[in-house]
Formats: sequence, structure tokens, C-alpha cells
Amino acid sequence: MESSKTTHSWDKNNSWSEELEFLKSIIVKTELVETTKWGGIVYVLNGKNVLGIGGFKNYFTICFFNGVFLKDEKKVLVNAQEGVTKSLRQWRFSSKEEVNEAAVLDYIQEAITNEKQGKNSKPEKKEPILSELLQKELDADANLADAFLKFSPYKQYEFLEYIETAKREETKRSRIEKIKPMILKNIGLNDKYR
Repeated sequence: MESSKTTHSWDKNNSWSEELEFLKSIIVKTELVETTKWGGIVYVLNGKNVLGIGGFKNYFTICFFNGVFLKDEKKVLVNAQEGVTKSLRQWRFSSKEEVNEAAVLDYIQEAITNEKQGKNSKPEKKEPILSELLQKELDADANLADAFLKFSPYKQYEFLEYIETAKREETKRSRIEKIKPMILKNIGLNDKYR
């Protein structure tokens, strides 16, 4: 077993191996196919992620990738990262005794039905941002325009967002002056954090 450098939320010390085997024994009764992704156990339907299971320090869990669409009549699902995770929901357990097989199967069947109906959350398309000030600079400087176009649409968007989130025009201008050398050197706005 190779050691992975990435600090991942899946617990590698398998302190819940018996409990996870129990979850697997329930999930195997469904049509989901077990696979491994991101170092964790993920169950897919027609290649689409439906749920994952994993052990963390204080609990083991079933993660429903589109859990936001589940009715959750038992009120057991939690959003792992409020404000970050749009659709993923976790059902956490701290002991094998907490796992009610019939209830778990109900939730899984509902997740499978939702997947078949195509209920899943699409990432929202970001509205394009236009910056007249930057456009003037690009029109006036072919080198700058060429350099800007070399960036991926995502990185272009980050620059535009950075400029246009400024309230005052002089702030926008100073931000443009700040990013011009970055654009010319092909350095993305947030590259140093990536």
C-alpha cells in the first residue's frame, strides 16, 4: 500500500473497517457498482457517482453525491461543509448498531431513482463579466491582448472579477495596473495559491 501525500478526508487507518464492510453488505443488495475514486469507495450507476462510504476520525459515513434531492424523512443527512457543498449530504454513524439496514436501503433506492431521473445539481454557469476598462487596455496593447487570450476562460474570468468587484473607478484602474505585468508574464491571478 503506497502512502499518499495528499491529506484527504478519508481515514486511511481503517478504524471502521468492520462497519464499512457492513455498509458494503447492504449496498451490494442494490444495482450500484463499487469503484474506487479519490482514495475512497464510491458506488456508481451508469458511470455516475451516487454515493460513497468512508471512515473519518469520529464517525463513518455514507455520502450521497446528490443528497440534496433526497426527502430525508428521518432527518439524518448533514451537509459536510455548509456553504461549500451544494448537493453532497452525509449520513454519519458512530457505531454499527446505529445502521438501520431497511432505512439505509430506502435512502439508497431513492438516490438511485433520483439518478435515473437525472436529478442532479449542475454547477451554476457563471455570468460573463465585462470590463470596459480592461477592454480599452487590451485594445490599446496588442501584446497584452494576446497574453490575456492565452489564459483559460476560468483564469480570464478571475482577472475580470478582480477588476469589476472594485467599487470605484480608480480602484479598478489600479487593479488593472497591478495585473498587467502578471498577464504579460502569463501568471494567473491565483496561481500562487494553486
